[in-house]
Amino acid sequence: MLNFEKLKTVYLIAEIGINHNGSIDLARRLIDASSAIGWNCVKFQKRNPDICVPEEQKTIPKSTPWGEMTYLEYKKIIEFERKEYDFINSYCADKAPSLDWTASVWDLDSLQFLNSYDVPFIKIPSAMITDLKLLEETAKTGKPIIISTGMSTIEEVDNAVNIILKNGKKPCILHSNSCYPAPVEDLNLSLIPFLKERYDCVVGYSGHEYNVEPSVVATALGAMVIERHVTLDHDLWGTDQKASLTITGMDRLYNRIRDIDLMIGKPIKTVSKGEMEIRKKLRKN
Repeated sequence: MLNFEKLKTVYLIAEIGINHNGSIDLARRLIDASSAIGWNCVKFQKRNPDICVPEEQKTIPKSTPWGEMTYLEYKKIIEFERKEYDFINSYCADKAPSLDWTASVWDLDSLQFLNSYDVPFIKIPSAMITDLKLLEETAKTGKPIIISTGMSTIEEVDNAVNIILKNGKKPCILHSNSCYPAPVEDLNLSLIPFLKERYDCVVGYSGHEYNVEPSVVATALGAMVIERHVTLDHDLWGTDQKASLTITGMDRLYNRIRDIDLMIGKPIKTVSKGEMEIRKKLRKN
C-alpha cells in the first residue's frame, strides 16, 4: 500500500480512465508508455453501468464506433471486467520496475471488485465525494484513499474528509476543476497550499487542461501527487481524449516536474559544492 506521508518525490498518476475505449490492447500500449517514461501509476475507472447510469439516460440512443446503441449498452461495451483487470494486474507487476495500478470506484459493487486486488490506493472521483456510503465503505477497507475535489464546495470537501477520518485513515486530497478542458482562469491553484493547511494531509492536483504548465505550477505550490489523463492520440473517439496528455506531453511533464523537485530542494541554507570553490576565490575570511 502507498504511504502518501512518506513520498519523497512527486507521485505521477497516468489516468487512462476510459480512454482505452474497451480495448485491452490500447490499455496495454498506454501502460507501456507510462512505464517507459517513468510515471508511477496507471489508473482506470470502474463502474457497474446498471447502477451508475441514471434511469432516464439508459435508453437514450448513442452513435458510437460500434454502431447505434443505447447509452447503457455503450457504457457496458467500454467497461473492463475481471478478465481485463487480471491482465492489467499481472502486466503491471511484470514491469521492471513494477508499475502501480488502481482505479476510481463509482459504486459499491465496483469498490468490492477493486478491493479484491492488492492496489496501492483507491480513488474516489470528484463526482462521487458526496456519496456518503461509498466514502464510508471505502475508508473501512483500510486502503489509502485519494479524493478529487472538482465541482465541490468546501463544505462538501469537509464532510467527505470527516467521514473518511471517522472510518479510516487520512486521505490524500487532489485539487481539481472538473471541466474538460479546464479554463486556465478557473484553475485556482492557490487552493493547493490552502487544502494542505486546512486538512494537514498530502495534497495533489488532478489536471484537465490542455498543457503541462499548471501541473508544474501545482508541484511548485506543494502538490505531491499529480494526476493527468493520458491518450495515444487526441483524435481517438471519446470525451476525455482532447483534454489528455499524449505520450510526448507525458514525457515533457515528467521532466519538468523532476526539475522542479531538484530546484525546490529543502528549506535548509547550505553552501553548495560549487559555491565552495567560488567562496575560496571571493572571500577573504
